[in-house]
Amino acid sequence: MDTPEQPQIYLITPPTITLSTFPDQLARVLDGSEIACIRLALAGNDEDTIARAADACREVAHARDVAIVISNHVLLAQRLGLDGVHLDDAARSVRGARKELGADAIVGSFCGSSSHDGLTAGEAGVDYVAFGPVGASSLGDGTLAEKDLFQWWSEMIEVPIVAEGGLTPDLIRTLSPHTDFFGIGDEIWSAEDPAAALNELLSHMA
Repeated sequence: MDTPEQPQIYLITPPTITLSTFPDQLARVLDGSEIACIRLALAGNDEDTIARAADACREVAHARDVAIVISNHVLLAQRLGLDGVHLDDAARSVRGARKELGADAIVGSFCGSSSHDGLTAGEAGVDYVAFGPVGASSLGDGTLAEKDLFQWWSEMIEVPIVAEGGLTPDLIRTLSPHTDFFGIGDEIWSAEDPAAALNELLSHMA
């Protein structure tokens, strides 16, 4: 994932998806905005359910040359032909995931509000570090990742960063000079038209 001047969008799926409708919804969002990467953030551990969802979403993503990663399931990422994995345990699994998936896979790490965890993940070879929540959200332990963290990181560290969790128009305005990606999911999927909701949010980028 390259780092452009303006943040790119890292789209996060809902925890449960309806296979009869979600792939079309996803396609409309991808066709309506430029998306850098999709994260399959599915709840539960039923491999069959996850595999069916992953197959449907991968088809939509890869038809549009968009990378798709999965939360935490390193072995499934490989088996299902996905582009990599997003790890929720800060830096703990990074080296193992990288070894398993190889140099070309995307390996990202959620580090809450901890710059220390982010640096450790960076040293272990991640492609990006995600910090959050930045607003009101149930993400992580709820400790806010403040603007100062993004500002410091973007000035000092080369590893790309994702701002996610509870994004609002104000937060997008405030953080867009200091982050490489916005991780957007819950903010749009409950809207009647998620593609329009995403474009509305993006209109607030500084």
